[in-house]
Amino acid sequence: MKLILASQSPRRRELLAMTGFSFDVVPASCDEHHVIEMLDDKNSPTHVVEALSFAKATRVLEDNPDAIVLGADTVVSLDGVFYGKPEDEADARRMLRELAGRTHLVATGVTILTGSSSEVFSVLSEVTFYPLSSIIESLIDRYVATGAPLDKAGAYGIQELGGLLISEIQGDFFSVMGLPVAEVYQRLAPFAPFDR
Repeated sequence: MKLILASQSPRRRELLAMTGFSFDVVPASCDEHHVIEMLDDKNSPTHVVEALSFAKATRVLEDNPDAIVLGADTVVSLDGVFYGKPEDEADARRMLRELAGRTHLVATGVTILTGSSSEVFSVLSEVTFYPLSSIIESLIDRYVATGAPLDKAGAYGIQELGGLLISEIQGDFFSVMGLPVAEVYQRLAPFAPFDR
């Protein structure tokens, strides 16, 4: 039985590789807006990421029915507002300035799906940014100029220059990065043997 990561995220690929499990990558294509519209509770970060991770895993399992499929999704939210990937550099600057000096939520949902079983769970972390100052403003401008924030929910990655904006984290560092890899390892291990 082969393991498939249903994500094109290089960060999730890097984190899953930490487990030592061999896996293939098959990015999932699903209409995320439609998935969210079908939810009873569209305002719950954990419900949203669990539904999206399940939709992605389900889509990939359709074409790979004998595989173990791992789907994941991450959202950033502040006061009930979801921060997805920024549209452009100006939007990235706006997001990072709005998050400055405040504590926001980062929810990562994970689905482990086979033809006969499914596990869906999420990890919620709290991340606090330093308040706006001339140093933080300069850091935001420098970070946005790299282009790195443009493919990340909330316009930052904890594992890169964006991590310098963070004063505190309560929760799972790797979940904020995109995959709660320690918990994923615990849940995948019983499915062995697949190549390690």
